[in-house]
Amino acid sequence: MRDLRIVFMGTPDFAVAILTALQKAKFNIVGVITAPDKPAGRGRKIQESAVKKYALENNLHILQPTNLKSETFVQELNQLNVNLQIVVAFRMLPKAVWKLPKYGTFNLHASLLPDYRGAAPIHWSIINGETKTGVTTFFIDEKIDTGNIISQKEVLISNTETVGDLHYKLMQIGSKLVVETTQQIAENTVKTFKQPEIEQKFAPKIYTETCKIDWNDSLNTIYNLIRGLNPYPTAWTTLINNSTETKVKIYDVKKEFESHQYKIGTLITSKSEIKVAVKNGFLVIESLQVSGKRKMDSKSLLNGFIFHKNASMQ
Repeated sequence: MRDLRIVFMGTPDFAVAILTALQKAKFNIVGVITAPDKPAGRGRKIQESAVKKYALENNLHILQPTNLKSETFVQELNQLNVNLQIVVAFRMLPKAVWKLPKYGTFNLHASLLPDYRGAAPIHWSIINGETKTGVTTFFIDEKIDTGNIISQKEVLISNTETVGDLHYKLMQIGSKLVVETTQQIAENTVKTFKQPEIEQKFAPKIYTETCKIDWNDSLNTIYNLIRGLNPYPTAWTTLINNSTETKVKIYDVKKEFESHQYKIGTLITSKSEIKVAVKNGFLVIESLQVSGKRKMDSKSLLNGFIFHKNASMQ
């Protein structure tokens, strides 16, 4: 059995779950690398990453390099006598860093590689209407998400699942896979395979424009976009209400396939329901957030918000 000295690299809550699982499995975490503190929110208050907060609570050695290529940072890693690095939701590493440990550096990616390489695999798998995805552990190489695969686990995606639901599911499954992979490395039983050369689907970073709803798309396409961005960063649209334009974030929705004569984007409201007319039916909005108001269910909004007769979404 190899005596592992592990450095863990990660930043968000997703990475915290994996780090927690490694600690519960009694692996020796000699260091944690996470993003530098930065100002956030309206008050620009300095925020620590989720991984840093966890590391502080568990008395783990923390490094927060601004430059991963700096000699000082590489020297600090060397001083930890690290022989395995585990990366979850972190930055691209320079060769001098990922080549450093004797047993390599492996990454957990939230897709079935080679599909959905990139920054937002969980979002894009739902946006694109996939019915399955998974998690992959692989050894890092020069390019992004291209290294030899160690192990994969597949999960099904239901047609009502949101990115929040799938994020939690993959976080749990990913935690188990990382522990299993680390155990295999400790026992020297890892067998890798090269990623297949196939036409890939990619998962680029999500921007504000990515989240804007095009009401001319099909009902399924709009539905998948909304659940693929719920609860974060959230699909949005512009409400035209008596010539006033207001930004609206849309969260929970249902589909109604039905023929109609309404113009695309027309709002149909009742005392308890908000619907938007699209090509092949209606999108029923169950929860939303109108700019300047809190997120609420449609019935609550309708109690105090007036939609004019010709209101529409654009």
